[in-house]
Amino acid sequence: MSTSENARDAILRSVRSALRRDALDGAEVAALDARVPAHTRPAHEEDLVARFIRKFESRAGTVERVASRDAVPAAVEAYRAAHQLPERAAVGAGLKELTWPEGWLIHGEAAGITEALAVSPAFCGVAETGSVMLASGPDSPTTHNFVPDDHVVVLDTGRIVDHFEDAWTLLRARPQGMPRATNIVSGPSRTADIQQTIQLGAHGPRRMHVILVG
Repeated sequence: MSTSENARDAILRSVRSALRRDALDGAEVAALDARVPAHTRPAHEEDLVARFIRKFESRAGTVERVASRDAVPAAVEAYRAAHQLPERAAVGAGLKELTWPEGWLIHGEAAGITEALAVSPAFCGVAETGSVMLASGPDSPTTHNFVPDDHVVVLDTGRIVDHFEDAWTLLRARPQGMPRATNIVSGPSRTADIQQTIQLGAHGPRRMHVILVG
């Protein structure tokens, strides 16, 4: 168990002790879940993958499709070469084991200020808004999502859900529990604070590229 999980468990134990109650059993959790209101969700007839791509690209993001995860390193290398980036990347959990091009420096450490490129696994995608949900962890630091100028996100098409509520349902059912941090990103960072002109890369990546697998 990680330090963050130990700290979280300690906090929850303290809260339960103050309330003089034990952890909820399955029936009590189900009863509470049943009380969550059902929100009105926008209806559409569009294919989920097509809708995700259309929405994500409408916010200056780019998308590429590959057949399998084995094709991800070549797709990342093509992106790197196109933008003349160094042969180095901060790579998130589950992706470092792929066969990366010879000569590349691949690491899973936090992304520092000199990091140019990060490659992250998406927990899921949301077709409603063209967003990706990213879950932090020891092998996927949140700095990967915000520090480098270029962020490549790998998303399995089978993990694209319709609405935000569906994404939160998936996250709550995550076998390893809730992550310490969850980021929902819908394209490159942007601001219009300077003379009402859109500037990309103000608070995060200047470019964001999604590789859809499947």
